[in-house]
Formats: sequence, C-alpha cells, structure tokens
Amino acid sequence: MSDNDLGAFLRGLREKVTPAQVGLPTGPRRRTPGLRRAELATLAGVSVEYLTRLEQGRDRHPSAAVLTALAESMGMTPSQRVHLHRLAKGAEPGFSCNGSPHPNRTVRPAVRALLDQLEPAPAAVLNRLGEVLACTDGYRRLVGPTGQLDAGLPANFPRYLFTDPRARLAYPDWEHKADKTVATLKQGPYRSNPMVVSLIEELTLTAGREFADRMTSVAGLPDDSGVTRMNHPEAGPLRLAYERLELSADDDQHILVDLPADAATAAALDALIGRRPGGLRAVSG
Repeated sequence: MSDNDLGAFLRGLREKVTPAQVGLPTGPRRRTPGLRRAELATLAGVSVEYLTRLEQGRDRHPSAAVLTALAESMGMTPSQRVHLHRLAKGAEPGFSCNGSPHPNRTVRPAVRALLDQLEPAPAAVLNRLGEVLACTDGYRRLVGPTGQLDAGLPANFPRYLFTDPRARLAYPDWEHKADKTVATLKQGPYRSNPMVVSLIEELTLTAGREFADRMTSVAGLPDDSGVTRMNHPEAGPLRLAYERLELSADDDQHILVDLPADAATAAALDALIGRRPGGLRAVSG
C-alpha cells in the first residue's frame, strides 16, 4: 500500500481536469488523460520537475502558496481544497487530529432524536470506521434483507461490502460503490488513526487485491451526495439519492440519508416500509 496520498490525489485530479476546463486548447493526438504535467506546472507557476516530485512523493512539504496555486489552476472545489490541506498537514509528523485512539460508538441523545424525525426515510449514523451505530426503521427495512445488519449494531459497512458475496448482488455498481467506500476510509490523515489502519490491514488480507489496489489508486475524498443503484431482495431495483450530513468534529460521525431518486423507487419504498403511497417523495439533484 502506497503512503503517497498527497501525490496520488494531485495526479488523480490532474488526469480528470480537461484542457477546456482551464481554458487550454485540446489539440490533436492527445494521449494523456486530463492535463499534462507541463500544462499544470505552467498554470500553477512551478517547474515540471517540482510537480513530478510532488506527484511521485519525493517532496511532501509544499508551501501554502504552491497548494493554493495548484488548487486554483485545477479549479478545485472547497471540499477538494480542504482535503488537499489535510493531506499536506498529515504528512507532517507529530500531530494528530484524533482525540482518542478508539472509534466513537456513542450516539448523542440529540442525534438520536434527530434520527427519529427522519422517519420513514432510511437514515443511519455512521462513524469513522463505516460502522452503522443507529438507524431508522426505514433503514432497517431497506438494508436488512441484504445482510448488512445480520450481526446487529454496530454493523461495519466496508467489511460487508468487501467480504460478503451478497453485497455484489445488492449493488449492481459494486465497483463504483467499492471506490467510494475506500475513499471514505482514506479521507484526511487516516494513517494517524490506529483503528482505521487496523481495519485497512484486515481488509487487505481478507478482501485481497480488490481492496488493496484501491487503497493505492483511489483518492480519499468521498462524495457528500449522489445516486446509487440497489437490487433489493424484496423491492427489486431501486435508485437512491443519498446525502451525507457531517456531525461535529467531536462526534467524528455522520448521518447518511437515502431518498428515492425516482417515482418507481418512491412507490417501492412506500410498500417496503409500509407507508401510505406518497410517504416518500422522489427527489432529484
């Protein structure tokens, strides 16, 4: 497993940014995905040699000015900029953002009350390890039949996704789901969290290359929202619009809410959860 998270993030983003996005001509016979190193170096005002050292992990301490120039040149979003800063600070020894070496598995009463108000929507509270700590009845009806909660709570989603064969049946876009799950595990300076490192080592052994290769290639920047497909054993094909709502830094937890992304899914979830038709309305965007 590579420890060059900063370099991998920069290279991965560079290869996704098209010349047109930064005002450059595409040109003929372009073999490089995204921007060439020379193009980004020129835009950011650094040398190609220095950018190469950053991407290869031979220089891990760029200045704030260089980080800002790279972020501006590639049009990074605010969340991408925060992630870039965390990766750069995480490369410095002697400091950790973790208040405790143990994962927080305690859900505050106010958070539980908020979860109750989200019924009948499928919603859950998860911690840094991807453990489901508490959930709505709607969430149990949605994911329970797929085997995710077989062992009760807390239920570790990354372990289920990579080691339970039922996960590939439940998620037809399993490859994409696996990428996003690894991105969530890798967010921030995860190497300073012993519990996250322990889970990564476990999954590297139990899931093999499908997990280990992603730890090298996937950037640690999870999506806060999107649409995922699910094949439910009882409700059939579903399209779910998800929202990730971060709690306070002290909690180190987030709320995940799944909503129907189309009318067919809304009707299927109403029937699954036992609500009147129209209890859950389809959302988009």
